[in-house]
Amino acid sequence: MNTADYAARFREIRDKVESQERLTLDDGIFLYDPKVPLQEVGELANLVRERMNGNVGYFNINTHLNPTNVCVYRCRFCAFRSDLRDPKGYAMNDEQILARGQEATENGCTEMHIVGGLHHQKPYEWYRHIIELLTEHYPKIHLKGWTAVEINWFEFQTKKTIEWVLKDLQAAGLGSMPGGGAEIFHPEVRDQLCEHKANTHAWLEIHRTAHEIGLRTNCTMLYGHVENAFHRIDHLLRLRELQDRTGGFQVFIPLAFHPENTKLSHIKKPSALMDLRTMAVSRLMLDNVQHIKAYWIMLGIETAQTALAYGADDIDGTVRHELIYHDAGATTPQFLTVDKIKDLISEAGREPIERDTVYRRIERDENDFTNWRSGESVDALAVS
Repeated sequence: MNTADYAARFREIRDKVESQERLTLDDGIFLYDPKVPLQEVGELANLVRERMNGNVGYFNINTHLNPTNVCVYRCRFCAFRSDLRDPKGYAMNDEQILARGQEATENGCTEMHIVGGLHHQKPYEWYRHIIELLTEHYPKIHLKGWTAVEINWFEFQTKKTIEWVLKDLQAAGLGSMPGGGAEIFHPEVRDQLCEHKANTHAWLEIHRTAHEIGLRTNCTMLYGHVENAFHRIDHLLRLRELQDRTGGFQVFIPLAFHPENTKLSHIKKPSALMDLRTMAVSRLMLDNVQHIKAYWIMLGIETAQTALAYGADDIDGTVRHELIYHDAGATTPQFLTVDKIKDLISEAGREPIERDTVYRRIERDENDFTNWRSGESVDALAVS
């Protein structure tokens, strides 16, 4: 294609977007072509972003809990996992878990993000107990826990159905699910990255079941390793198809691969230009997922801030105690203050709004930052 052909093809896509017509696989692959100006793709994504979410930038006050790094799987892209007898291997006890809950409460956190390794000596009841323990002592904190990979492991351990496992965790206090473990769905890539863990069908089926029993979930894509544009768009379309059926995904997070300390350390990590293009293309393809998150831990603060003009409407949160991506070489801070996050959003020309895990506006006591409540859904407020 010559320059005129590229321009004509992009106009076709722009016309589709402006008329709210759904983009196709070929459209998405075209938008990944480096000959298509990134700024134009970003402007188109921003049109959709503002149409869906107005001029706000969402954030939350959250902490991470990784109860163990011991894991039966050996995914090539993971720097976090450990063998049982490795000096860096650990499993947290009740006292350590409760201390994390206390710290979260004292810092005004509304969410605890709980994921970890699949410890072959820890029964399902140990994982369930973590949810139950935190719910008993800190009932106000929303527990977003266990990826589909972990749910698949619990299914194996208990010999129960997906629905039984999810309802049992719900009864213990689970509030929603993160989107990790999706990586790339296409078997050409997934088999290279993590051939033994939960496959694409299992991941999608677990999230479908979660949606059906009323659990909202996030969804993700790990990019910048051995995949190409076709694999990324194929991944987004599979998410879009499930969202058409259930409507249960609340936010999509594109995750930039960090190669350090992994079995793919020879790969160069994605550039900021690739990060922004992926953010923009994701916003354009996922027309039925309300929110797109720029996860600053993986993108870097500056790129995440810029992404608020490339389709993203959320910058995540304070993110205390994140280990998984820092083990893989992330050089971002261990956490950000609330004031810093608000400044980043404001500098990007957006209005900072604190939200809870399921996207309700947080209202805080002016005299006591740790005293808060969840208000209206932000989705009802955004466009108005």
